[in-house]
Amino acid sequence: MSKIYYETNGGQDRSSETCNSLPESRQRNSFQRRYCWLRQKPTHGSSRTALALVVLSILAVTITACSSTKNTNNPHHGISGHVDVAYAGSLERVNDTTLGPAFTDKTHIAYQGRGGGSFGLAHEIMASEIQPGVFESVGSGPIKLLEPKFTSFYVQFMASPLVIAYNPHSRYASLFSRVQQGKASLKQLFEAMTSPGFRLGRTNPATDPQGQAFVMMVHLAVAYLHLPSGTARRILGGTGLGAPSQIFSETSLDAHLQAGQLDAASAFLSQAVQYHLPYVALPAAINFGDPAYSSSYAAASLLLPGGKVVHGTPLTVDITAIRENHVPLSSSTKGYSKQAISFISFVLSPRGRAIYKNAGYELLKEQVVGNPASVPSIVEKTVENSKISQ
Repeated sequence: MSKIYYETNGGQDRSSETCNSLPESRQRNSFQRRYCWLRQKPTHGSSRTALALVVLSILAVTITACSSTKNTNNPHHGISGHVDVAYAGSLERVNDTTLGPAFTDKTHIAYQGRGGGSFGLAHEIMASEIQPGVFESVGSGPIKLLEPKFTSFYVQFMASPLVIAYNPHSRYASLFSRVQQGKASLKQLFEAMTSPGFRLGRTNPATDPQGQAFVMMVHLAVAYLHLPSGTARRILGGTGLGAPSQIFSETSLDAHLQAGQLDAASAFLSQAVQYHLPYVALPAAINFGDPAYSSSYAAASLLLPGGKVVHGTPLTVDITAIRENHVPLSSSTKGYSKQAISFISFVLSPRGRAIYKNAGYELLKEQVVGNPASVPSIVEKTVENSKISQ
C-alpha cells in the first residue's frame, strides 16, 4: 500500500515549498499532481484541511486498488448461489459441522451435503437420481464409474486408515483397552471376535468401500497374525460378504456402537477421532491407509453381488466435480459449476486441509488424476500452490 510522507521544519508545513520547487514533469502521477494543485490553490479553508481531504482521497483509491487486486486472485470472488456436495458417509460430521460452515463463511456460497456409501452415491449419480456439484469418495473406484460422462478428473488428497472402534461398556472392553495399551496382542483380539455372541457392526461391502476394506482386512489379518483357517468366516458370520445382521449404514453405524448395541465396529481413524470413540489401531500392512502398501492391499479381493471382483486399494479420499449440462465449457471451469470448483479449491486450501487434519485424517500430497486438459485451471492452481506451501 502507498505511503504519504510529510516534511516539516520547526513545526512548519513545507509541502507547498516542495510543490513550488517540483517541476510538473516530475509530478509523476495523478495523486502527486492533485496534491500539489490543492496545496497551491486551497479554497474556503485552510491548506491543512485541503491536504487532509487529499490524503483521504488517496487512501480510499489505494484501498480500492488493493481490494481489487486481492479479489482478482480470489477463486471465490463474485460467485454466489449454492453447492450440493455428495460425500462418503464417514465425512458427514466434519463436512456438515465444520468444513461446510467454514466454506460458506469464507465464500458466501450456501453449502448442502448428503452422505452415503461411495459406490451407492456413484450409482445414484449415474441414474440421475441425485445431481450434486461435488463428489467426495473413499477410494477412486466410485469416481471411475462416473468417467467420462460425469467427470474426467479427481484429486487424491488424504487418507483414513481402518481401525476397530469398541464400546467401552462391552464385556470385551477390558481386552480392547489392553490391546490398545500394548498389554495384550492383536491376535488375542481377533480370536475374541470369533466368540459366540460377539456383536460386530460394519458397513455394506456391496455399496461402501469401508465395508469392502473391512472384509478384506480380516482376511489379511488372518495371514498377518497367523490365525487358524476359518477365522475370517467366524468373525464375519459367514463366507463371502458375511452375515447381513452385521451390516449397518455408514451414517448410523457409530450411533449403534455408542448406544451399546454393538461390542465393536469397523471405523475410519477419522470417525473414531471425531466421535470420541475408543479404538484399536491396526498395522499399516492391513489397515488400507498407507499408499506405500498398495501392493499388499491388492493381494486381497472380494466377490461382489453380480459377479464383480474388487481388489484392495488404499482408502484415500478423492474429490471431483460433476458436470452440469447447462454450464458452458471454459478453461476455468471445464463444464463444472463455479460453485463446485470453488468448494474444491477451499477443500484443497491450507484452511480446508487443516480442518480435515484436525478431524483425524492423514494428509497426502495432492495428486491430480485424469486428462490434464479436463482439469479446471483454478483446481490446478490451487494444487500447485498447496504443494509449494507443504
